[in-house]
Amino acid sequence: MKTFGMVATCAALATLALGACNGAMGSEGDGTVTAARLVAADADHANWITHGRTYDEQRFSPLDAIDTGNVGDLGLAWFADMDTARGQEATPLVMDGRLYLTTAWSKVRAFDAATGESLWDFDPEVPGETAVRACCDVVNRGLAAWDDDLFLGTLDGRLISIDSANGSVNWEVRTTNPDQAYTITGAPRVIDGRVIIGNGGAEFGVRGYVAAYDAASGEELWRFYTVPDGTEGEDAPEYLQAAAETWNTDVLAGSDAIGGGGTVWDSMAYDPQLDLLYIGVGNGSPWNRAYRSPGEDGTGQGDNLYLSSIVAIRPATGEYVWHYQTTPGETWDYTATQHIILAEMEIDGEQRRVLMQAPKNGFFYVIDRESGEFISAEPYVTVNWASGIDDTGRPIENPDARIDVTGRPALVTPGALGGHNWHPMAFHPGENLVYIPAFEAGMMYSPQANWKPDRERGFNVGFDLSAGDLPPDMGIRRQVAGGLRGMLLAWDPVAQEARWSVEHPGPWNGGVLATAGGLVFQGTAGSEFNAYDAASGEKLWSFAAQTGVVAPPITYSVDGEQYVAVLAGWGGAYALTVDGDLLASKAPVRNVSRLLVFKLGASGVLPAERALAALPLDPPPSRASAEMIARGGEHYARYCAVCHAPGAVGSTVLPDLRRSGTLGNEGAWSAVVHDGILRDNGMAGFSASLDREQIEAIRAYVIHRANEDKAMEPASEGAAAD
Repeated sequence: MKTFGMVATCAALATLALGACNGAMGSEGDGTVTAARLVAADADHANWITHGRTYDEQRFSPLDAIDTGNVGDLGLAWFADMDTARGQEATPLVMDGRLYLTTAWSKVRAFDAATGESLWDFDPEVPGETAVRACCDVVNRGLAAWDDDLFLGTLDGRLISIDSANGSVNWEVRTTNPDQAYTITGAPRVIDGRVIIGNGGAEFGVRGYVAAYDAASGEELWRFYTVPDGTEGEDAPEYLQAAAETWNTDVLAGSDAIGGGGTVWDSMAYDPQLDLLYIGVGNGSPWNRAYRSPGEDGTGQGDNLYLSSIVAIRPATGEYVWHYQTTPGETWDYTATQHIILAEMEIDGEQRRVLMQAPKNGFFYVIDRESGEFISAEPYVTVNWASGIDDTGRPIENPDARIDVTGRPALVTPGALGGHNWHPMAFHPGENLVYIPAFEAGMMYSPQANWKPDRERGFNVGFDLSAGDLPPDMGIRRQVAGGLRGMLLAWDPVAQEARWSVEHPGPWNGGVLATAGGLVFQGTAGSEFNAYDAASGEKLWSFAAQTGVVAPPITYSVDGEQYVAVLAGWGGAYALTVDGDLLASKAPVRNVSRLLVFKLGASGVLPAERALAALPLDPPPSRASAEMIARGGEHYARYCAVCHAPGAVGSTVLPDLRRSGTLGNEGAWSAVVHDGILRDNGMAGFSASLDREQIEAIRAYVIHRANEDKAMEPASEGAAAD
């Protein structure tokens, strides 16, 4: 294996390395990805060889053939339909004329980047029942490249090495315990022949970590746990011993203990000069600190390191270097797994190497990436859980936002979806602006009485997820839906304020790309793919994508011609939980999963859009007792709402249970929900967590909700289902 000395040498010789990288504007070569090529990726204008284009994850391209003056001539060059009608969140890679991408269910496809010719595809055959372990759809965010190979993390916890020439498998290893509810949705990174991957599953009770594997063999090289397990002694790493001091370790190590959370499910960035890998750490498990790390006052105790933290480690060894915690004692699902960007900028007359992040908690952070020193933080969306960040970098909390175990609820902003979620930002060095796909959506947090973990199925969050269900009143629902705001913010990280903003028709809009052509590209929940002026925010171009676009765009060139590509396909956490009848106060967004590729002067068109079929609600009569319906609602909130939407309102991504063909038949319903006869389609059985009586109560609840909504149909102008 190469050593870090090789990486440092490549950084010092980046200009010479471009010869091996096929040139700044070239597109011909042998496709080999080396340490030199990755370090010098910023000068390789033609290609997009790592997740954020460069190790600093700026998602800025120096390509400028498409600019503010001619972007109106952008047209569809080619498109490719996917075979997975679920959320599409991947960033494609482009290397020497070939485009590689992942789709839902962890599948991989390769295309000729100029013509769209399909070259090969790979299906890791993830078992359908894995879907119930995924908090936020069966998505995948992309690949990593090294040598002549591609690396894929699968939903069921495998890391697979694939030959980039033909899609054949070199090796695969399991990176997680198959007996626990781990998943992988994030893209790996490769640093000097080490493939680095995290995992997800905090909502289901796992213990988070990130690990490195040898790119040639798949051998695990190191593993970095993000939270203690409660048994840390003198032999434990010092950073975990220090973390244990911030937890109630009696609970962590107790008989009812679950993993504590802290999964590293998405963001990473790397500084080759400092040789530091920065990872974003997720939420606690359960969310409610009062259950996760209880204190005598009933509200929980301790900062619970390293939840909701940015941690700097050595990529060669996994050695801890420093951390900064954005939300001490996190209890609102305020992850710090959101996109991390590295940049250099002048602050107070001093040139600083900074790390920037807009995590879920609503504050935009600027941190010294060499030391972890706090520089500044200001809210980028409405925040009520804290009034600000003090000089030490610690939030000034609103005590009324802390939830105990006594039943006192709190309406908190941002809610669990955050002010910004996984959707990547972009940084334009010329404008010195960070473009944030932001949104505002609060949440009612109400503790679940007598909560106990369930290691088999369902959310282990410690909150009553039915507390925020809307009443069967279409006027109120429309009012609430109208208050969900989506925005593209152009954020000045020095002044810590927005320079401009663009309102979107709803939350959950796509990731962002910035280019030297003075453009910012972003898709929307309103089924558009747009280009904006990077300086002013003026919309300069728009394409009707026929589906919500949540994935981030990329740009590349082949034979000197610039292309822009984005993977379209509505899905993800918000899409699964939003009322499909009310999204953006318009027709529901359907999933049409396809890759869209654009260039100047192209005139391609998409197939005619297929309208959603309008199906009336026709449930059986609701005859169950109020007690049974209420009991079913509690079970539904914990075990069903994550996929089929709170309040059984029905999304447009998964089946609307109010319209299920099994709703009127107790036996058929039980065969699906208890026995799991549809496990291969993603609907595993819940027999280990719910008995048939409880499952029948859920059916009674859904019937009750369907009848409530049927009574509103004249006011709602009909309902829709795919």
